[in-house]
Amino acid sequence: MIKITADSTCDLSPELLHTLDITLTPLHVLIDEEDFRDGINIIPQDIFKHVGEHNRTCTTAAINTYEYEEFFSQFVDQYEAVIHINLGSDFSSCYQNAKIAAQSFDNVYVIDSQNLSTGSGHLVYEAAFLAREGRTAHEIVEKVQALIPKVNASFVIDRMDYLKKGGRCSSMEAFGATLLKIKPSIEVTHGKMAVGKKYRGNFENCLEKYIKDRLQQDDKIDKSRIFITHSMCPPETVQKVRGWIAQYTEFEEVIETSAGCTISAHCGPNTLGILYKTK
Repeated sequence: MIKITADSTCDLSPELLHTLDITLTPLHVLIDEEDFRDGINIIPQDIFKHVGEHNRTCTTAAINTYEYEEFFSQFVDQYEAVIHINLGSDFSSCYQNAKIAAQSFDNVYVIDSQNLSTGSGHLVYEAAFLAREGRTAHEIVEKVQALIPKVNASFVIDRMDYLKKGGRCSSMEAFGATLLKIKPSIEVTHGKMAVGKKYRGNFENCLEKYIKDRLQQDDKIDKSRIFITHSMCPPETVQKVRGWIAQYTEFEEVIETSAGCTISAHCGPNTLGILYKTK
């Protein structure tokens, strides 16, 4: 049997993780001087309370090499191989640390997802199904790596204060965007995060335009699966998003997941993305 593991940043739901026997290793979340573990002793709601209500500083930090060695050691004797899928190497040193840790074992394979959130979650999901089919470790690694450039990942951000506090935009940029009701889309392209189209208006209207832009013009969409991943968006908003998706593309699976601490710490509440594959 092959064991599939991943960083906590893949943002798959607890139900999916349990069903597919996927185990996560948590990133560090730093609130001022306090060190927490993503999904273990801190959740996004805690971050929003610390940052939004108490104006504390929140950052994230990579899993170190020793932690990866300890994590992999739980599985190497029980399984034929362990395949670990990391948060993209451009976003964190997790991949480099995991690669170093994997050198201590003969049967640990580490993959740079070149993505984040359920962008990497697509790869984790796919790997778990391939493992269930009885594919070899080499086959799984090869197929997952081939899928990496086919993942389309993006988000729309409702508010700019979290980006400002994280040093990802200036106070003037945040003020101007807030004043003009600009909601930027953040896209992952070639393993790097960049600002895409900037929408203007209330959040739901911007989401509707964003979904139309992503799905209407793209005739290369793989219709097998799409993730709706968000940080504390109201259920009625998510339901509208499902309806807008259905207007343009009929996916076999539409899976809703909650953004974990990494996306939440950097983007804040009311962030929503649609993440799918292309052919």
